[in-house]
This record gives sequence, C-alpha cells and structure tokens, in this order.
Amino acid sequence: MAGNNDQRVLSIQSHVVTGYVGNKSATFPMQVLGYEVDTINSVQLSNHTQYDHFKGQVLNAEELRGVYDGLRLNKINNYSHLLTGYCGSESFLLEVVKVVKELKEVNPNLIYVCDPVMGDNGHFYVPEVLLPVYQKQLLPLADLITPNTFEAELLSGKKITNEAEALEAMQVLHDIGVKTVVLSSVDTDQDDKLITLATSVKDGKKTGCRIEFPKISCQFTGTGDLFTALLLVWTHKHPDNLQLACEKTLSSMQAVLSKTDKHAQALAGEGNKPNAFQRELRMVQSKGDIENPTLTVKGSPLS
Repeated sequence: MAGNNDQRVLSIQSHVVTGYVGNKSATFPMQVLGYEVDTINSVQLSNHTQYDHFKGQVLNAEELRGVYDGLRLNKINNYSHLLTGYCGSESFLLEVVKVVKELKEVNPNLIYVCDPVMGDNGHFYVPEVLLPVYQKQLLPLADLITPNTFEAELLSGKKITNEAEALEAMQVLHDIGVKTVVLSSVDTDQDDKLITLATSVKDGKKTGCRIEFPKISCQFTGTGDLFTALLLVWTHKHPDNLQLACEKTLSSMQAVLSKTDKHAQALAGEGNKPNAFQRELRMVQSKGDIENPTLTVKGSPLS
C-alpha cells in the first residue's frame, strides 16, 4: 500500500456550487480515503445542467495556464496522480495535454487517470472536435481510462452491442497505449442488470475481470465522476488486483446510489418522480460506505 507522500491528486474537471458532479463528486471520496486533492475547475456552475436553470463561468485555456503556472512557479506541482474529467472546448483540452506532459516531467511516475467525458446514449455534450484530441494526444499519455459505452465506441471506432464487441473496443484502446481500460456500465440483456468490464496490460500480459451489478431505476448525475475517483484510489491501493479495486469501487457506488434513491423517493412522495435536487448524491451520508466498503458485488476473471 502506498504511503501518504504518494497520495496527492490534481483533479481538472467541472464544479458546481450545490450538488455533486465533477470535482464536487470526486474530491470528497478521495479525501476521506486519505488523498490530498487539489482542484482546477473547468467550469463553475450554480448547479448541474439537469436543473431547469444554471448559471456560471467557463475556464478558458489561458486561465488554465495561468492557474497551473502559479503551481509551477511555486514548485508545488509534484503530484502522484492527475485526474481529468469534463473539458468543454478544444483549446482547453489541448492545454490539458500540455499540463499532463509537464506533470510527467516533474514526476515520471505520475499516474494519469482520464475520464474522457464526451457524451452518453448516442449524443455528444461536448464539441465533436474533442474526439481526435483524446484519441491522438491524451489517451497515449493515460494510465487508466473510464469511458462509458458511447465514449468507448467513439474512441475505438467500433460499435458495441455485446460483451465481445466491448472487449474488442477495449483492445483498440490498449493498442493506443492505455495500460488499464474500465468500461463503467455496459448494458446486458436484462433490464435490471449492468456490467463493468476491466482489462489491464502489464509487462505484456493482459488480465481482466467482469462484474455484474443491479441497475437502480433512478436518473443520477455525477456517478461517472464518483466512479473514476474511487477507481483511482482503489487501483492505487491494490495495484496488482484490478478485480478487487473494481469490486470496492462498485460496492461503494451501490451503497451511495441506494441511499440516494431511497432519500429521493422519500422526499418526492409516493407515486411522484424525484426532481434534480432530490436526486443529488447522498455523498456525506455515505462516508462510511466510501471509507470501508462492504463487498456487495463480486466479479470474475476474464478467460
């Protein structure tokens, strides 16, 4: 297990004043698990975009450079991990590429975890010009990526309709240079089940696992950001056991989402659909489930 001096994360992604997405969803879990977390907010919004209204500011590439240069000039830019999530423009993402390279020069052992946030369910929610930046520039620098199915299809150029096709797409991503690929939620032929697929290549040897877990029928926001943050921690604490890292991540996720779903339904009242505020993740209330997850899901090795 890594020492505390190896547990310093820079996280570049979105931020909201109220609720949990982006850095708000990622920071607390990593902190309670013992990691120092510094954040750069790619956007700062009043709340996430599933509400009727949202207001805020967008950080541009020049402003990102200014913030990072402050860290660099003070020589406080030595991190064990870099985590990136939502980036809303091509110029900003290109500046992120430069930051990744500079951080790897400061610490050649830096672990870069990339959540290539581009869209979901067949729809982009960033400009499509970001795709080649991820494919050609960021993925070759990444140690671990956590695309959803749509993003994995975009990045690999392969359609995913079943597990075999998912694994083929994941291999394409390994061929680009990514060491560990985790598809967070792949649909199954059962409406109430999802699977996570994870593969890793180390010293030329490929290993992987498959984990099936219950699908909770509530629309949550910020779950991908939480998933990636937890996976960053557990893959660091269990560097040679990807399956256990995924099991702990998903067990915490299930606990958080179950608490959230129960609370949201109670607030909405019987027969009513919870609104965006009522569905906000019960993060603080799940602190114990994040720190010491009870393993409620069990994976199996990929043959």
